[in-house]
Amino acid sequence: MCGIVGAIADRDVVPVLIDGLKRLEYRGYDSAGIAVVEGSDVRRVRRTGRVSEMEGAAQAEGVHASLGIGHTRWATHGGVTEANAHPHISHGVALVHNGIIENHEEQRTRLQQLGYAFESQTDTEVIAHLIHHYLKQGDDLLAALQRAVKELHGAYALAVVSRKEPGRMVVARMGCPLLVGLGEGENFVASDVSAILQATRRVIFLEEGDTAELTRDAVRVFDADDQPVQRGEHLSDVSLASLELGPYRHFMQKEIHEQPRAIGDTIEAVIDAGGFDPALFGANAADVLQGVEGVQILACGTSFYAGSVARYWIEAISGLPCSVEIASEYRYRSAVANPKHLVVTISQSGETLDTMEALKYAKSLGHDKTLSICNVPESAIPRASKLVFYTRAGAEIGVASTKAFTTQLVALFALAATLAKLNGRLDDAREAGYMDDLRYLPGSVQHALNLEPQIASWAEKFAPKQHALFLGRGVHYPIALEGALKLKEISYIHAEAYPAGELKHGPLALVDAEMPVVVIAPNDTLLEKVKSNMQEVRARGGELFVFTDADSNFNESDGVHVIRTPRHVGVLSPIVHTIPVQMLAYHAALARGTDVDKPRNLAKSVTVE
Repeated sequence: MCGIVGAIADRDVVPVLIDGLKRLEYRGYDSAGIAVVEGSDVRRVRRTGRVSEMEGAAQAEGVHASLGIGHTRWATHGGVTEANAHPHISHGVALVHNGIIENHEEQRTRLQQLGYAFESQTDTEVIAHLIHHYLKQGDDLLAALQRAVKELHGAYALAVVSRKEPGRMVVARMGCPLLVGLGEGENFVASDVSAILQATRRVIFLEEGDTAELTRDAVRVFDADDQPVQRGEHLSDVSLASLELGPYRHFMQKEIHEQPRAIGDTIEAVIDAGGFDPALFGANAADVLQGVEGVQILACGTSFYAGSVARYWIEAISGLPCSVEIASEYRYRSAVANPKHLVVTISQSGETLDTMEALKYAKSLGHDKTLSICNVPESAIPRASKLVFYTRAGAEIGVASTKAFTTQLVALFALAATLAKLNGRLDDAREAGYMDDLRYLPGSVQHALNLEPQIASWAEKFAPKQHALFLGRGVHYPIALEGALKLKEISYIHAEAYPAGELKHGPLALVDAEMPVVVIAPNDTLLEKVKSNMQEVRARGGELFVFTDADSNFNESDGVHVIRTPRHVGVLSPIVHTIPVQMLAYHAALARGTDVDKPRNLAKSVTVE
C-alpha cells in the first residue's frame, strides 16, 4: 500500500526520493509528497494524484537537499486531499508513516490539550506532534522517536527528520515493512527494496520493534528495548530489469507472459532436489512435517484462491484433511487448534498484515508447525515461520497478481506431494509421473499464452457488459473465483464465480443475454456434469464462453464460444487454465480503457487492516 523512501547523502537526494517513489507506484496510492531539510528549515511538496505531479511541483519550486523523506499515500484516515498527504510536519519535525495507529483519537485529544493544532484528519499527524512534544522535553530526535512509539498502538513504519538535526534521520518499524539501504558515504530507508535499487543493493531488514538512526557514514539499530543490536546485511537479488516495462504495454501483460519462466524457475527447486523432498521447505522440515495430521491454510485475496486449489490437491494426494480460511476472518474467531496440524500462510509480499496477524494468532493457540509460501525473501511472514518455500516469480509490479499466483500453486502442489510421500501415499512411479508433469508445465503454459489473440477478441464482447458469471467445478472452481476477481479488479465489470452445480440454487436467476457466462471446463471427470450446467445457461438465453482442452468434445454453436487450451495436463490443469482468465481480464480492461496496473482503490501490498 503506502510507500516510504528516505535518503541522507553528500549529494542532492531529491532525484533519489522521486525515483524511489515512482518505483513504489505499483503498490497503490492516491497522493505523494516529499520533505527535505534545507539549511535550517524543512521544505515540503505534496500533491494528490500521481508522483509526476508532485515531481513537477518540486522542480518548479527548486527543491534541493542532502536529507529528505518521501511517501506515496493510500488513504485510510481522512480523504484524498493535499492536507492529508504525507509528509506531516510539527514545528520542524517531518515524518512519513505506513500503517494505522489504533489509539490516534486518544492521542489527538491529549495533544490538543497540550496545545497542538491539527491540520489533517490523519492518524499520522499525532506521531509528528508526539515526537515534537518529547523534543521539547530535552530528548534528541532518536530518543523522542523511541519514547513516542511506545505510546502507539497499531502498525507503523516511520521515517523522521528534523530541522534541528540536519545530519541524521531516524526510523521505526512495527507490523509494516521497512529496510535500510547501505551506501558509501550515504544511506537510505525504504518500505520496498525496489525504491533504492538505483542507489544500493546492500540492505538491512529491520525487525519488529526496531528503531534506527541513519547518518551519512553510519547506521545504528536498536531493538524494542532500545538496546543496540546488529541486524544482518543482505545483498538484494532483485534486478532493475525486472522493474522496467520493456516492450509491453503494462506490467500486468509483461508478468502474464513471464509465467513460463517464473513457473520453470520455481519448479527448478523441486528438480534440483531430485523429487519431493522435505528439505524443499527448510533444513528441519523433515522433523516439522513428520506426524502432521492435517493442514490449515491462511491467506487473503488471490493467495486465498491458491490455497483453495491446494485443498483439493492435499486431500486427494496426501490423504490429510485441509481447511482454507481467509486470514482476516480467522484472526478474529475462536478457533479450535490442533497442534499436529501444519499452518500454511500464503503471501506474495510476505508482509500482508491480516495474514501476519493470523499467523501470530495461530501460534498463540499452540500451532508450532508453520510454513510460509512467499515471493519475497527475508520478509516478515517467512521470518515468523519455521519453514518457508520461496516462489521464484521475481518482482511483480502489477497490482492484480498473475505470476505470483501460478508460482504459489506450484509450491502448494509440491507441498501436497511431499506430505503424501511422508505418509507413504506416493510411490516411486507416481512421484516420477508428477515430476514429468512439472517439467512439461512451462511449455503448456506457453501454449496457453499463444491463445492471446482469440481471447482478446472475446474481450471486445465483454467490454460493454456490466456483469459476468464464472463457473467451475472441483479443483477448477477456485480458478473461476480467480477469473472473476481479476475481471472486477481491473476492468470494473462486476463478476461473480460459483461452483457450476450451484447454478440452480440461485445464480441462474441472473442469467440473461446481457450476462456473459465464462466456464472452466477441462477434460476431467466432471466434464459431463459441467456440460449439463451449460445447458441450463443456454436454456435461459445466456451466452457461454468456454475454456476447455484440445481433447475435449466441444463444438461452437450459436451462443457458445469455445477456446481450447493445450491437451489436458492432468492434476496441474488449474495452473494452465489460470492463464486464459488472466488474459481475458487484461484485454477487457484494455478495451474499457482502465488503468490496468493501478486499479482504483486497490493496493499491491496490503499492510493495513
